[in-house]
Amino acid sequence: MSGWEPVIGLEIHVHLKTKSKMFCRCPVGFGAEPNTQTCPVCLALPGALPVVNRTAVEWTVKLGLALGCDIAEQAVFSRKNYFYFDNPKGYQISQYDLPLCINGKVLLPSPEGDRVIGIVRAHLEEDAAKTVHVGGRTGRIRGADASLVDFNRCGTPLVEIVTEPDIRSADEAKRFLQLLRQTIVELGISDAEMEKGTLRVDANVSVRPTGSDELRTRTEIKNMNSFNYIARGIDAEIERQIGVWESGAAVRQETYDFDAASGALTVHRVKEEADDYRYFPEPDLVPVEPPPELVEALRAEIPESPAARIRRIEPSLDLERATVLVTGGLDRLWDEVVAAGADGVGAANVIANNLVGAGVDPTAVPAGELAKLLDARDRIPRTAFDEAISRLAEPGFSADPYLAQKAVADTGELGPVVDRILEANPGQVEAYRGGKDGLLGFFVGQVMKETQGKADPRVVNELVREKLGAV
Repeated sequence: MSGWEPVIGLEIHVHLKTKSKMFCRCPVGFGAEPNTQTCPVCLALPGALPVVNRTAVEWTVKLGLALGCDIAEQAVFSRKNYFYFDNPKGYQISQYDLPLCINGKVLLPSPEGDRVIGIVRAHLEEDAAKTVHVGGRTGRIRGADASLVDFNRCGTPLVEIVTEPDIRSADEAKRFLQLLRQTIVELGISDAEMEKGTLRVDANVSVRPTGSDELRTRTEIKNMNSFNYIARGIDAEIERQIGVWESGAAVRQETYDFDAASGALTVHRVKEEADDYRYFPEPDLVPVEPPPELVEALRAEIPESPAARIRRIEPSLDLERATVLVTGGLDRLWDEVVAAGADGVGAANVIANNLVGAGVDPTAVPAGELAKLLDARDRIPRTAFDEAISRLAEPGFSADPYLAQKAVADTGELGPVVDRILEANPGQVEAYRGGKDGLLGFFVGQVMKETQGKADPRVVNELVREKLGAV
């Protein structure tokens, strides 16, 4: 990528978890039988009129405040006209030139300092229905045998967040999205789960010569369903565009699908502009005018931002560990465990790895009991520690029964076990003595397995080193 700089902007669609849809009383939910949560309004039957969901408006304002946006004194719903299977009215009710939230910014902590990612707008709209493409290799419309439409999703309140083209790498896009998702979840307005479609992301990508400030032709990548896939798709498109420009050709403004399995980008369609949608104000809805007192009341509910929490705990850890804790919703437990006397780095590692790996709900963990386990980790059998971690969230959990167990530290008892392991693995012994120090972990692991996790790992480590050093 030498000589080229990526320019990336994101469009993030977030389902609000209101009880009812945006303009009717149909329930909002995931996983119901197809076409069972519909009514004349969301199916666009003649004579049905929309009514605005007040909670959706308030939650959008709340999100806008958390993103540092200005809240409009007056927002107007418009009709966005397009024809597709998933759009029964032939238009989507959205916000266009007068959205609820504009001109925001999000601070993204990075090793070089806080990067400022501008937010163009966060506007409220209704989602389309879900189209399921049957047959074919990819599950998409190209090559499908048939397409089925589930109107349950049609009319679900949806917030679209549009960033400025301020992002400069695929990794930065991934980190921004993780931070944004945690912000949304902590506001309590959405589950923001990509696998359920309650968080969807499109990436607009272009490249330009390093040092230039021009904005060249961009393309849009759609249908990416994980943060890792988003990063991979962006990297693939950056590489493709650099190849196009360096060949002497020009990039066309198109929309692409990214196939994570093959890493391939496939042209979906030519990218539309706003004029193609023929926006005009929705005649059946009056403008939305959030009262100033409501805006201030919602502002008072905004918690400390994830970015601020990363910077607050970073001095006790490092940026990477702090980011993992905060974007995983684990930092509040870490705060409590450290306050109970645990080592900060050790607590971070156990929470982010052992606890998450065991599928334990961090909000149900008694911090004091976890702190006890961390303090005794090297003195109790590994099996006891692992079992205690897996059961931490159980009601009435106590660390005491596990603390009463003692790891085997007697070298007289462990020595023969180590000897047997070394004798059974002569090739690895020779390789270690030849300079492959990484094999130490293999030998320690074999001893721990042989003792069913009851050996003291520090004693085992020292014993293995000693015996491997003796020729």
